Amino acid sequence: MAIGLDVETPPEPDNPEEYDYEKCPFYGDLPVRGQTLVGTVVSTDMDKTVVVEREYDVTVPKYDRQMKRRSRIPAHVPGVLEGLSVGDTVTIAETRPLSKTKSHVVVERIEEATAEDLAELTRQTEPDQELSASDVTEGAEPEADTEGDA
Repeated sequence: MAIGLDVETPPEPDNPEEYDYEKCPFYGDLPVRGQTLVGTVVSTDMDKTVVVEREYDVTVPKYDRQMKRRSRIPAHVPGVLEGLSVGDTVTIAETRPLSKTKSHVVVERIEEATAEDLAELTRQTEPDQELSASDVTEGAEPEADTEGDA
């Protein structure tokens, strides 16, 4: 509860001399205010940054139905919370702009990813069936364009 949110404070950093206190909400000077969101980590490819995806429902008044939408939010990962992986469920909180695209910081890991979660996130669609030799006609000339030719 040290940062004004109901989250556990992680253990202190191992090497305080090299720690980036400027961008840490727990042991540094980074203020946390505004929205807190829960989502799933979908990318950890950037340094000290994760992309969190959240699904939400939007009402479509014309059809009186709900529609699912997704948003992807880049969030800073403080050094004390390193080790996040794809599929983890995390809580992110709004903060001041940290870079051109980052205005959120990860404050808590709610749940670690399971093998089923990873399989669902990395699931790819079935590849198209390859054309067989009988599907391709040999020596066929392409059709002529007859729109503007006279």
